[in-house]
Amino acid sequence: MFKKILIANRGEIALRVIRTCREMGISTVAVYSTADRDSLHVRFADEAVCIGPAPSAQSYLNIPNIIAAAEITNADAIHPGYGFLSENANFSRVCAENDIKFIGASPAMINAMGDKASAKATMKAAGVPTIPGSEGILADFDEAKKCANEIGYPIMLKATAGGGGKGMQLCNNDEELAEGWEKTRREAGAAFGNDGMYMEKFVVEPRHIEIQIASDYRGKACHLSERDCSIQRRHQKLVEETPSPYMTDKLRDAMGEAAIKAAEAVKYEGVGTVEFLVDADRNFYFMEMNTRIQVEHTITEEVIDYDLIKEQIKLAAGEKISGRNHYPKLHSIQCRINAEDPDRNWAPSPGRITDYHAPGGHGVRVDTHAYAGYMIPPHYDSMISKLIVVAQTREEAITKMQRALDEYIIEGVKTTIPFHQRLMRNQRFRGGDFTTKFLEEENV
Repeated sequence: MFKKILIANRGEIALRVIRTCREMGISTVAVYSTADRDSLHVRFADEAVCIGPAPSAQSYLNIPNIIAAAEITNADAIHPGYGFLSENANFSRVCAENDIKFIGASPAMINAMGDKASAKATMKAAGVPTIPGSEGILADFDEAKKCANEIGYPIMLKATAGGGGKGMQLCNNDEELAEGWEKTRREAGAAFGNDGMYMEKFVVEPRHIEIQIASDYRGKACHLSERDCSIQRRHQKLVEETPSPYMTDKLRDAMGEAAIKAAEAVKYEGVGTVEFLVDADRNFYFMEMNTRIQVEHTITEEVIDYDLIKEQIKLAAGEKISGRNHYPKLHSIQCRINAEDPDRNWAPSPGRITDYHAPGGHGVRVDTHAYAGYMIPPHYDSMISKLIVVAQTREEAITKMQRALDEYIIEGVKTTIPFHQRLMRNQRFRGGDFTTKFLEEENV
């Protein structure tokens, strides 16, 4: 087992990893930018190293500085959390070259799954259901037009290096495809340095349901059931829950089996997530594989009593998985609390938190690095907290979430708490009647 782990991240996920490491008897090193010197992850780690100024490119994305911090503190492993360098093949490679264990996927695995077009081809060959679309990268507009007419509109243009909702364009006919082709390529080139595009059939009334998997060095995988991530704004998840209100036992078994096939086909090692779109007839299609821990891993932990960060560390240290699939015993919901104003088109709201009181009670969990007096910097993702509840049933979980949201006090900045309060009262949401288009259809 590792003696010391450096956490190459910030905020709540860094604090989350530190807590598990402490329970495992592993020393921790926090890294931080000058903007994060007062963050809780810096205070709670055994050691802390400043790795640069506020901009991510000069700190949390600065590979030489992070490796130097690991070397001067004698860390034998690096946990990347999510975001930043968690799915960066070069970072994984540099860690290996410096005899530091990267607690995540290998460079080859990240490259294989990070390029969405090649990932889809790999999954198709493994017998995992995939959305009809182009065979690899589209050469030019003429090929895109021909492909669109073969699979039938509506279609979705997607950047092969895309993520976070960028580099995507819905097209309903040849005219919209012509308009979207150059626009989407320019956006992808600017955001990812890669303007390669592929095409997929647009799934009508889709649900975004993902399967959590764990796999060891032997390539043996198991699944830890599903999470429904359909409540989204511009492809950004806002609320996640497990089990999905749309799930059946038959569908769960089929999706779990497909996720295991996906992991074992690429000899995956570690914890990861296989993401699917599920249509109105409960057909499901592979979307992508995330080779890291997910923001929403918390709800899986709550319903099966399973520390996923601990499992991730154990797998990286060469331990075997049990090989047993896990199924939810309870119901859990997570609300992402962002420093944004939902009543002003979700405008960012950085600044100082003047008053802070977290909810508590049975079945309530808060993962956060925020506190009264904390200054939310404008340089990073706006998520400041994750509010998680767990209960016997979905109805009880929603009621518990309402109570917890009413208790949650964050003053000095605007947050998404009012949005979540309204969502929990929405009758369509309470009835489980929603797709990824829910927020476009409902005035929440």
